[in-house]
Amino acid sequence: MWLIFIIVMGGTLLVQGYLRSTYGRWQKVPAASGISGAETARTILDANGLSDVGVVEVPGQLTDHYDPRKRVVSLSTGNYRGVSVASHAVAAHEVGHAIQHANSYTPLQIRSALVPVASIGSSLAPWLIIGGAVIGAFGLIQVGIILFAAAVLFQLVTLPVEFDASRRAGQQLQTLGIATASEVGGTRSVLNAAALTYVAAAATSVLYLLYYVSMFMGGSRD
Repeated sequence: MWLIFIIVMGGTLLVQGYLRSTYGRWQKVPAASGISGAETARTILDANGLSDVGVVEVPGQLTDHYDPRKRVVSLSTGNYRGVSVASHAVAAHEVGHAIQHANSYTPLQIRSALVPVASIGSSLAPWLIIGGAVIGAFGLIQVGIILFAAAVLFQLVTLPVEFDASRRAGQQLQTLGIATASEVGGTRSVLNAAALTYVAAAATSVLYLLYYVSMFMGGSRD
């Protein structure tokens, strides 16, 4: 357990450090188009017939997200107001999710359907597993593992959703002429660094699931 914890913490810190470093570097590079992240998002949305999707500013750093229920692209202050390669990359990525939603992209639909059980699994499952192990209730451990497996599935389905949103972002920035040829590399660097955080999260979840399964298998043999 301690080995898993050390690997997870070390990997997570490295990935987060890489993301902040990459994002910080390209946040300092002005975009040639001279438009803000909010304007970038609005331009891509309108070009794809999504004028009904809103773009709003939210506090924090890298708190950007798309809410499919409210149909709103939320951009952190730095990206909403920023006129940089990084701001454009993040804004276009979140709009990529809005385009997925409009096109009924299957992995996004699956992820949305998994949200309730994944939320329960990630918060409740570890307690069920630990509690079951303490009192020797292997049925409780099994229920916890099933719930946690749903959370892991959510993390795995998230990967194609995020990579596809980044692919769409790059295409839109180039097609609409928002990013110059020299800016494409920076855009990809930011989006690839962000994608690594999801890869790390999925790998972490898989490691914990394997640990819980081995705990259950070992206990049931005893």
